[in-house]
Amino acid sequence: MGGSGEYKVDLDALDQVVKELNQVLKNMGDSKSTAKNSTYLAPGTLGHGFKEQEELYKAHGTMKQKIEDLIERVEDLVDKHGKKSAKVRGAYQDAEADNTISMK
Repeated sequence: MGGSGEYKVDLDALDQVVKELNQVLKNMGDSKSTAKNSTYLAPGTLGHGFKEQEELYKAHGTMKQKIEDLIERVEDLVDKHGKKSAKVRGAYQDAEADNTISMK
């Protein structure tokens, strides 16, 4: 930080934050797809004709939904902060450009 009232923002660092958050989102797409499509329990997978069968399938379905919901919430949070970081970066870049122009 410079003298009184001066500030310096590292735009490259903000760019890196946005890139990394976008990579997290991309990776979460794989997790989301796995949770949704690769955790299916076909009828009979756990066996047949025992009294806990229905309870196990129900518990699996409940847990599967909770995992999908959790991934969705985390994905939304990361996306929200990525967009905010990009917006902040743009605002600082605009302010820097305005300051450069006004000094000429």
